[in-house]
Amino acid sequence: MPNQTVRAADALPSLPRIVDVARHAGVSTATVDRVVNRRDGVRLQTVQRVLAAAAELGFALGPEFDAQRPARHDAMLHGAQPDMRALTLRAGRPLELLFLLPAGENPYLRMLGDYVELSHQQWAPFQVRCRTHYVESFNPAELARRLLQCGARADGIAFMALEHPVVRDAVDALAERGVPAVTLISDVSNSRRLAYVGIDNRAAGRTAGLLLGRFMGPRPSGKVAMLAGSLDYRSHEEREIGFLHLMESTFPGIRVIGMREGQDDSQRNYEQTRHLFEQHPDLAGIYNSGGASDGVARAINETRREHKPLFIGHGLTPDTRALLIDGTLDALITQTPQAIVGTCVRVFRNARDGAADPVKPIPFNIVLRENLP
Repeated sequence: MPNQTVRAADALPSLPRIVDVARHAGVSTATVDRVVNRRDGVRLQTVQRVLAAAAELGFALGPEFDAQRPARHDAMLHGAQPDMRALTLRAGRPLELLFLLPAGENPYLRMLGDYVELSHQQWAPFQVRCRTHYVESFNPAELARRLLQCGARADGIAFMALEHPVVRDAVDALAERGVPAVTLISDVSNSRRLAYVGIDNRAAGRTAGLLLGRFMGPRPSGKVAMLAGSLDYRSHEEREIGFLHLMESTFPGIRVIGMREGQDDSQRNYEQTRHLFEQHPDLAGIYNSGGASDGVARAINETRREHKPLFIGHGLTPDTRALLIDGTLDALITQTPQAIVGTCVRVFRNARDGAADPVKPIPFNIVLRENLP
């Protein structure tokens, strides 16, 4: 029953709850309950907001919501995306969306790509088809080429941007063709991209700095290091800026000993971390603003020091979950794939319908061992 689904979601504090959907949609919890349980008495426009908010937050409506619904609720469900229905009537075909993600070992990006493919049934009632393609990582020329190539057969492209002129030019060329591009996780400056979908990366870097400083004790001092996938990603650069600013302003006794780029590769991160320990045996903490935290963890566990260095990372995946449980990772900053994909679909949908759609940063979560979902 729908009520059981709501109570199950509400019982898991790490998952979106009715109160979260209500806050995101700007309505009361009673209104959300009426929409989720398919009761009458809610205006169509309000239903639209609630269902859009539920999709963006990854709130589980349950299979009963789509299956065997009464005919009187067909308009309600399709009303959740009125512009999509208008698109279907005009174009006579589904909206084809492509998610272009970096290839490689990054478990979070693989999980995001898998979610795009698995969310097919979720978006099918709204005439949306989402596909995932992978492109060589950290290669701006190849990314630009694939953007132009994929733009010939997609109604919209969401991609993780590299900060480079050829990528910017490719985005602008797509805009000239009428193909909107959305940057996700990492943005590109001064381009005609439609929107950026992701977290506030400076705030994420500041949060990592605050966590490290607080975890180090009442009078923090010592050395901490930073790792990133690549500063060609604007997101990693902004995380570095936020981290360094917070450390300088709030924890002047802590010395940050520079940035290493690991290309989101486990072996490279392992070697970089080993080298850090050789140069700085007294290293007290590490902030990895990119992926492949397992490589950092392997180096930490091999040091066999009396006091394990603190470790803050990004992206909740099965690998990083295990590292939180065994104590190697102290905290994670993460954003849900559901929120990323749901927001991207909404942006593309509204663009095709000509609706204004100001996009706010996606909220991020701080995950510790004791609040693991």
